[in-house]
Amino acid sequence: MAEILYQGHGSFRLTTSEGSVIYIDPYAGEGYDRPADLVLVSHEHHDHNAVELVKRKEDGKILRAGDVLKDGVYQEIRACGVKIKGTQAYNKNHPKDQCVGFVVEMEGKKLYFACDTSRTEAMEQELSGERLDYAFLPIDGVYNMGPEEASRCAAVIGAAHSVPVHMMPGALFDRAAAEKFQAEGRVIVEPGETICW
Repeated sequence: MAEILYQGHGSFRLTTSEGSVIYIDPYAGEGYDRPADLVLVSHEHHDHNAVELVKRKEDGKILRAGDVLKDGVYQEIRACGVKIKGTQAYNKNHPKDQCVGFVVEMEGKKLYFACDTSRTEAMEQELSGERLDYAFLPIDGVYNMGPEEASRCAAVIGAAHSVPVHMMPGALFDRAAAEKFQAEGRVIVEPGETICW
């Protein structure tokens, strides 16, 4: 069984049915007990880059934005039986050349981790055609888009399920903010909860 653990804020732990472990933007919550095969860091802000929380396997790697966006080209990486493709992530607080989002193909599902961003051209030009199963979108309205803009992005992207994350600076989760996010197929996941298939 494959699993996504939402750790809170913008932090996730993915586990494949074969036992490979991938962390995305480690910083928040619990669940850092499994050694990592791979750590994905979308950008270098402290609340997405606490790699010291993660113990890596002997051959475990950290991939940062600069490994995924090279010379203006978003890279496609295969590791741990998973395909990871970089995509645009930016706004006034996050420079386009220093931040990335991730499209992860894992165990028959396509997962979009927007990371820190507002609306991007890629949402309409690329992601809307990906037939995504899950889109994880930030909604804090301070450093990223708010719930209204995120709701509009969810409609453009058209994932089967859209999940609000990164809800309030300094907080793991905020139910009231999550409820403001409206999308067809909305799923609200609290820290410590998992999505499995």
